[in-house]
Amino acid sequence: MADSKIENSSKREFLQFSGKAGLSTMVATAAGVNLGLVDLVHAQPGKKVTPFRFAVISDSHLYSFKDHKFDTQLMDAIEQVNNLPVKPDFVLYGGDIAQDGTMDQLEKGKKILSNIKSKMVIIPGEHDWYVDMGTGWNGLYGANNPESGQRKGRKEYWSFDHKGVHFVGLNNILVDDFWTAKKMTGVERQTHMSMLEGPWGGLWGIHAEQLAWLKKDLAKQSTDTPIVLFSHAPLWDYYPRWGFGTSDGAEIRAMLARFENTFSFHGHVHQTIYNKIGNMSSVGAMSTSWPWPYPDVELAFPQSRQYRADPGNEADGMGSYYADITPAGINVQHQPFADSLTPWMKNGFKA
Repeated sequence: MADSKIENSSKREFLQFSGKAGLSTMVATAAGVNLGLVDLVHAQPGKKVTPFRFAVISDSHLYSFKDHKFDTQLMDAIEQVNNLPVKPDFVLYGGDIAQDGTMDQLEKGKKILSNIKSKMVIIPGEHDWYVDMGTGWNGLYGANNPESGQRKGRKEYWSFDHKGVHFVGLNNILVDDFWTAKKMTGVERQTHMSMLEGPWGGLWGIHAEQLAWLKKDLAKQSTDTPIVLFSHAPLWDYYPRWGFGTSDGAEIRAMLARFENTFSFHGHVHQTIYNKIGNMSSVGAMSTSWPWPYPDVELAFPQSRQYRADPGNEADGMGSYYADITPAGINVQHQPFADSLTPWMKNGFKA
């Protein structure tokens, strides 16, 4: 038993890597699980950022079945967040609360998410949207988003300022109309959009109306204001064949080019993943439902990819994460569910 404890302890060592311009990245590995603890970008001296924390939960894909295991896994993630020693100022839900976008699934999600003790903000995913083109989602969740002061009624994208940081939530799962000419029902349209090998309407994005809104919104911000964007799909071309990207991502990144610090947090990929393009760093969230395999592409970080000790346990490798924002930068800590084969990981990583 003593030898086992020593071995487990050694797996919890922190590895530090140096980057360009004084940036650094730290990763904690435990039994092959990438937990993260990522110092993404240092804030500029003199910019007043009051330290705070926010948390991210994403991709629960709730089914209509009563007491489905995905219900429990979402509840587990909420419990993780509620039990953080430092309470988050807010919790982002990153999209795909429902599997089929039906009202009963969306209502189930709203009921479960009501257990979050912090303020919640939310953006949609494609699984939430295409049965009725967001009508049900907006009716249940739109009022939970902060007011931008520019839009009324539908609130699937928004912005707000918090303690020196400007936050932007995007709806980047929009595609051009491929269903009207084919006379598809809402269910048929949703089924087409839920396929991994797609999407049918081409790679999704935020499109012209939202691009114009984003340009106007960002124009109000000074170059030294840290900008944090939330989107369901990544804002870079990770693996477009699976919908892991945004069609107008390059245009979004161009709008952000004048800012000294920009961050992007996304769901959709059901993986822990980090990337940096220009001045924008991106972090992908774990899902609370199931893990996707990593596409066969090179990743800047993590080089050690998400490892599942027990592939027969869908909760093994799933979880949530939280981000601490300080004047020195942003630290991201992934919170996996308990690893069934390494008891010392119960309730998350303990250093």
